[in-house]
Amino acid sequence: MEVGWLVCGTAVLLLLHVLMELSPAVNFALRIGFYCVLCLVSSALAAAACLLVNGGRTVKNMRIIKAVVKTFKYFFGLRFEVKGLENFEVEGPAIIVSNHQSILDMMGLMEVLPDNCVQVGKKELMYTGTVGLIIYLGGVIFINRKRTSSAKMVMSEVAKTMTSDNLKVWVYPEGTRNCTGDLLPFKKGAFHLAVQAQVPVIPVVYSSYTTFYNPKTKLFTSGKIKVEILPPIETKGLTSDDVTDLTDRCFNTMRETLFRLSGRPS
Repeated sequence: MEVGWLVCGTAVLLLLHVLMELSPAVNFALRIGFYCVLCLVSSALAAAACLLVNGGRTVKNMRIIKAVVKTFKYFFGLRFEVKGLENFEVEGPAIIVSNHQSILDMMGLMEVLPDNCVQVGKKELMYTGTVGLIIYLGGVIFINRKRTSSAKMVMSEVAKTMTSDNLKVWVYPEGTRNCTGDLLPFKKGAFHLAVQAQVPVIPVVYSSYTTFYNPKTKLFTSGKIKVEILPPIETKGLTSDDVTDLTDRCFNTMRETLFRLSGRPS
């Protein structure tokens, strides 16, 4: 009986391997499925560790989450080449903005996440099982994007908390995932927040995933991601009238960097 199960199991694994080699769609589905399962299982284990070590919701839990997620890259053959980490070493709070490409961004985020940094995310993430639990425990700030007034109130509270608790806040100004190799127009919320709190904006750019990950073509292989943390952009003395110029400046700088890192002409 045991030999029979062993033979069947081996046959299934061989069949999956052959299908993955022959069909990009099967390879993509299996790798994405494994990624989702890995996220759910790892989140459950990390949540238990966070509760035991820190007792509840706190940004300190991000150290535990970071340690766990940084192992994911080995499962998928991903390599990170990071430049400019010293630009995170600013005194006091800051707003960090980065491009947002896919569900794989969590790996890139945790690869460089500085201490005392929380993310801003959509409220729907709270209802994603153990993943929702772990990001809640990590102190992620949830915003209801469907209610503009609610989002503004949350961001106003974020400004106060960021200053009082000396936090860095990580925001995806595109507002949604974008795996085209370019940037979507930036929403201004992060920049209003930076000006309101008079804290610097630190842009972070990840090279395009399109050479190894593309949901439209069912591509998901191993690859290298270049990450560059750009010098802080100061906002002291700026007012709400300067938000548009600040947003455009950051967008143009990040877009040029994205094209350079991705080997694409500007």
